[in-house]
Amino acid sequence: MDTKRAEGRVARRQKRNRTALLEAGEEVMSEKGIDAATMQEIAERADVGAGTVYNYFKSKDDLAVAVLENIMERLAERIEDVTDTFSDPAQVYAFGIRQVLETATGDVRWKQLLHRSEVIADALYRRMGPYPMRDMRLATEAGRFNVTDPALIWRLTSHAIVGFALGITKDGLPPSSINEAVIRLLCMTGLAIDDAAELAARPCPPLPPQPAPRKNRISDYM
Repeated sequence: MDTKRAEGRVARRQKRNRTALLEAGEEVMSEKGIDAATMQEIAERADVGAGTVYNYFKSKDDLAVAVLENIMERLAERIEDVTDTFSDPAQVYAFGIRQVLETATGDVRWKQLLHRSEVIADALYRRMGPYPMRDMRLATEAGRFNVTDPALIWRLTSHAIVGFALGITKDGLPPSSINEAVIRLLCMTGLAIDDAAELAARPCPPLPPQPAPRKNRISDYM
């Protein structure tokens, strides 16, 4: 029993440390950007020893990716808060695609990690995927989309979003091209281009303010 209690205390401490590092990492990276943030500063903000960081994350980039995954989850939740008011499941999906594109090209924490395109695309697929894949299924059931494999379409879309964001941040594509990107990505669901353009042109309510990092999220412990 004593051994089990000791193991339980160790596990709880590890969970607390990892959560504290994620929260501190997000705070520091939001304030200074990923490039200017240091592991020492993040460790101090988390109130752990500098060497402790490397027990949980191999590098600053790995910590930044974990932070970004949490930000992706909260973005999905904010999108959900808005789209819960929509009656057309195709509009739900279109709104989400636009918000992800705008965030990927506008949030400095995303932009500074785009060089790790495969890692970011995989994180986008895994952490936000349950929402758009559900929306594609609902839109298909409603006769709006024609998607037989939502996971495949979202996998392709995740990589397309990251590639497009790189095009804007690295290659000089104008931000105005986001609308065209939304249309083309909607066409992947089986929509004709005119229908996709009409859907992309619908009004987009603003997202609710970004909340502070949540404490004690189960996903933080995985």
